[in-house]
Amino acid sequence: MSTRLAGVGPLLRVSLRQDALRTVPWVLLVCLLPVSSVVAYDLVFPAARDRAALAASMGSNPALSLLLGPARDLSTADGFAGWRSGQVGAVFAGLMTVLVVVRHSRAQEDSGQAELLASAVMARGSRLAVALLVAGLAAGATGVTCAVATVSAGGDPRSSWLLAATFTASGLVFAGVAAVTAQLASDARTATGLAVAVLGLSYVLRGYLDAAGAPAWTTWLTPLGWLEATRPGAGDRPAPLLLALVASVALAAAAFVLQSRRDFGQGLLAARTGPAEAGSVGSPWGLAVRLQRGPVLAWVLAVVGTGLLLGSLTGSVGDLVAENPTMAALLASGALSAGGLAFAFVVTMLQVLALLAAVAGVQVVVRAHAEEAAHRLEQLLAAGLRRRTHLATHAVIALGAPSLALLLAGAALGVVAHGQEPDVATGDVVLQAAATLPAVWLLVGLALAAVGAAPRLRAVGWLAVVGTFVLTVLGPTLDLPGWALDLSPLRHVPDVAAPGLAWGGSAALAAVAAGLVAVAFVGLERRDVG
Repeated sequence: MSTRLAGVGPLLRVSLRQDALRTVPWVLLVCLLPVSSVVAYDLVFPAARDRAALAASMGSNPALSLLLGPARDLSTADGFAGWRSGQVGAVFAGLMTVLVVVRHSRAQEDSGQAELLASAVMARGSRLAVALLVAGLAAGATGVTCAVATVSAGGDPRSSWLLAATFTASGLVFAGVAAVTAQLASDARTATGLAVAVLGLSYVLRGYLDAAGAPAWTTWLTPLGWLEATRPGAGDRPAPLLLALVASVALAAAAFVLQSRRDFGQGLLAARTGPAEAGSVGSPWGLAVRLQRGPVLAWVLAVVGTGLLLGSLTGSVGDLVAENPTMAALLASGALSAGGLAFAFVVTMLQVLALLAAVAGVQVVVRAHAEEAAHRLEQLLAAGLRRRTHLATHAVIALGAPSLALLLAGAALGVVAHGQEPDVATGDVVLQAAATLPAVWLLVGLALAAVGAAPRLRAVGWLAVVGTFVLTVLGPTLDLPGWALDLSPLRHVPDVAAPGLAWGGSAALAAVAAGLVAVAFVGLERRDVG
């Protein structure tokens, strides 16, 4: 082996053993999407008329087009699986490899593990090579497992392998993105944030272009657009996968070049030097704000920007829905109004914004736990900081930041939506955003309860967000029973435009969220720290 990659073999074996259990849940999550689609299709939509109704209701829904991509062929199980799981599975596969690459590259420099490794016979590029190899193997395992499972469940072999290949391709592309951001950022948290931001922007931009009816060439503007162009189950065009493969190789090569031009332990975007005096950081509240302000500000801007973007689609909802004969008949009969349809679209978009806001809150909670995991909390407690004060400072930010983001995004969405469709009142949109807040608090409260009482279960916060997304966005497409859909807190948010508005659902969500926060404080007081 070349001296440039000395130590890759032993480090790769150790890294694979460490990551095996961490990767399995991701692989199962991605595989569950196409397998469940293929298995459920014939059961839920057994007759031709059921499939026609599916295409009429789901296929022409602009909100679902934004979230899942355009529905090109819902008359077959493979076309349904490609539409329902293609974009979501690609996002999950990309997120998996982002975390893998940063964990095995930049995070090791932050923790000091990289310095220990460098003291052995280890070339400088070996750690990055191992990070990319582990991510590539994880992406490959995801693709092979999904393909075998989907074919075994009854999927067409060609379409199933193509759909699974898009998951692998997404993993490879965003592994390359993470490898680059790991060289640019000064720490692992920033590197992860930058890579996830690229992934999120790609998903939102792809959805916006699809829902807005943009020209076909805009498909090639984002990596997720390339993967969408493969059309699994609706034409099967594997050629765009080559573009994803070329991009992943180019990004990996760029990462190695950038690594050779930066100092060990530093990023090309150097962190600013801290002030000589403690200033506001000398208080627990000031320290918490200082630790969280960067990611919080980025998330608030991202959620508000997404609200502006989604609001601009409101005016096209009527035109898109009117192309559906069934919906056109309902509009003509007066059973539905254009304003009502537009507000229903706004409510769905607020649910998407609520999930983004919840991600921001959960990230704040995880950041608070990182202080404990790095043993910095113990030093603060030894200096007289009370546990409840430490948790309160981060809990206020974790609950307050998503609230601010969602309300501002609701206002932005409302203003733009009102300009597009005058029947949509800005005040109603803001009120709907406020009614959605308790659902966000519940998700954040779940993460707080886990970190406060049982940190080993802190992944519960992320699982709750993912589960809510799956139930809210994908659950109705499989006609899941009401009790299953009710597991999503967003299911209990009232529609402020509906007659006889009742706030019982929001009140119940707020009460559960308060209980989870109480569990967090009691748990932290009663357990060992560190």
